[in-house]
Amino acid sequence: MGSADYAAKMKAIMVFSFSSTAPFGIALGLGLSNVYSENSPTALIVVGLLNASSAGLLNYMALVDLLASDFMGTKLQNSMTLQVWAFVAVLLGAGGMSLMAKWAYKYASSVYSFAFSLSHFVFKH
Repeated sequence: MGSADYAAKMKAIMVFSFSSTAPFGIALGLGLSNVYSENSPTALIVVGLLNASSAGLLNYMALVDLLASDFMGTKLQNSMTLQVWAFVAVLLGAGGMSLMAKWAYKYASSVYSFAFSLSHFVFKH
């Protein structure tokens, strides 16, 4: 936004919109916390759709906005060896992140239950 040429009115509108979404989200979460059931089919579908859309946006940003400029540079375009090493590095990075996600998914429930038990013990006593 710093390099874009926006009028002062448009900048003020964007700042207001950005700064009002977090308090609105907090208020919405507090309001819905009494009626929210995390194991209901509707909640599971909504969480799955939101997770899928955020993963898709992350992939788009990584592949199109970040990696495309690197892979389309003249240094990489002129060297086939450098292209191969760049593709190998991207694949190893994606594989490493996948393994880390699998590990986190496997141990997340036990870490969460331990933290919940610990906080319950600390605040109750």
